[in-house]
Amino acid sequence: MTAVRPRFPIVLTILAVALLGVLLALGVWQVQRMQWKEGLMDGAEAAAGLPPLPLAEALKVDNPEFRRVILTCRGLGAAPYVELQSIENSDAGVRLVSACRPEGMEETLLVDRGFVPADISARPTVNADDTMPVVITGVLRRAPAPSALTPPPAQGRFYGRDAEAMARALKVEGPISPFTVFATTSTNPDWAALRPSAPPAAFTNNHLGYALTWFGLAAALIAFYVVLLRRRMTRKDIES
Repeated sequence: MTAVRPRFPIVLTILAVALLGVLLALGVWQVQRMQWKEGLMDGAEAAAGLPPLPLAEALKVDNPEFRRVILTCRGLGAAPYVELQSIENSDAGVRLVSACRPEGMEETLLVDRGFVPADISARPTVNADDTMPVVITGVLRRAPAPSALTPPPAQGRFYGRDAEAMARALKVEGPISPFTVFATTSTNPDWAALRPSAPPAAFTNNHLGYALTWFGLAAALIAFYVVLLRRRMTRKDIES
């Protein structure tokens, strides 16, 4: 009779180590994302408490996003616009987006002039020849790219904040700023239906939960591997 000792599971160990590496990498990535998101939230909160800056000065700071700015746009009150489907305080409607190239700037910015409820069919008068200076206060935000599931624009109405496509629809020539100005003062004070506002910074920080999930799966994998290895290596010797 001879005893045959079970062989060490090399292939299983390699697969387990590879999967463990993936799970740990995903957990670490979520921790990094959590730290990045916390920094973004802190930056937004700090910027909200600062006094507004002239737009040109704000664009020179290291991270101008969420900074309150003051700018002058000629003819903004009667400028052409595109409509962006939106919801505000549970009300359906659209946001009016126009183009503005402030004096002394090479780039054109998009200006979100505010929200109009769906039950309001009227719109501001459009007059491309209007050059009346309009001074507004607003908030700088980067325009997020629309997702692959965002419907394409139709008849001047957009369903995602696609800055390049909006600029083309508005016949903008030259470079477009990566920032949008959300007006917080009205471009049309005589038209009460327009609600100037900057949408809240909709941050969700669930990354800690995601990280714990990945690390938990990694721990479960280690436990499963140890149990499986112990059973394999401590089986009764096979007699022959």
